[in-house]
Amino acid sequence: MTESLPIIGVTMGDPAGIGPEVIVKAYRHLLDSGRPIVIGDGDVLVEATEACGSDLAVQRVETVTDAGFDPETIPILDLDNVGTLVRGEVREEYGAASLEYVERAIELAQAGAIDGITTAPINKQATKLAGSTYAGHTGMLADRTDTSEYAMMLVESDLRVTHVSTHVPLREACDRVTRSNVHSTIQLTAEALSDLGIENPTVGVAGLNPHASDGGLLGDTEATEIEPAVQRAQEEGIDAIGPESPDTVYVRAAQGEFDCVVSMYHDQGHIPIKMLGFSSGSAVSGVNVTIGLPIIRTSVDHGTAFDIAGTGVASERSLLDAFDVAVDMARAQTGR
Repeated sequence: MTESLPIIGVTMGDPAGIGPEVIVKAYRHLLDSGRPIVIGDGDVLVEATEACGSDLAVQRVETVTDAGFDPETIPILDLDNVGTLVRGEVREEYGAASLEYVERAIELAQAGAIDGITTAPINKQATKLAGSTYAGHTGMLADRTDTSEYAMMLVESDLRVTHVSTHVPLREACDRVTRSNVHSTIQLTAEALSDLGIENPTVGVAGLNPHASDGGLLGDTEATEIEPAVQRAQEEGIDAIGPESPDTVYVRAAQGEFDCVVSMYHDQGHIPIKMLGFSSGSAVSGVNVTIGLPIIRTSVDHGTAFDIAGTGVASERSLLDAFDVAVDMARAQTGR
């Protein structure tokens, strides 16, 4: 029954981007697996229905319990925080609005009013103009939930990756490959895989250097930092394997040898995921999951795409995937 399906708060993202449009295009499909409620600006959502040529109506609600989850009407918690909408522009107002959507979603998830959060993309330049010091959603979510250890997991088809570090310069990313950080990421990864319903998961761990240092010929980070972290995880009962050569470990994972690969830095993990995500055409798929939080948060794996905002052509595929992952995690936690 519909009443038993998880309720997922879908934040609108930057109002000037494609977030509102992909929500409109995805909405009826989202109802197949869960109960989506949009958190954003009502007028912006109305304009998105017009841009997409959709016959959906917009239901502005004050509380989650007011939402009807009707296939003809999108429920939205209307924060009414956008004045004039100019698509494709970076504005302080839009950055502030997108942050407010996330803050409200976090409050609702912590209060138990929703079972999880799926976020549409924000624009980091706009949020910086609004005074945010965060590089994206993740740091904000961690701070608001008092979470000290967390990581990003990307999911695309049969490949999952996590990261020891993400949005930092490459030189700094190398410095962050420490025993403690690698071990923590392996732990978080194993726990998240269990939350996704995978029993006794196998975690592959990528090396930092070419060929995982080739026995010390190409660096010693593997021997001094990564190997001890893997061994500690193994002693704790985690089926962790590595460090493995970064140029082959992702292929092996996609073929089923590993349930996830712990990547040492942003591009090491993102490139294979994006290659798979774009392989079926121009529409990117894939899901971003923040692991280690006390609440569920998934996200699309694309940006605001200002260049096509307002045209109605943006693909909803990644949002559909992200929503489904949030629903699966919520079901695993709540038993619904």
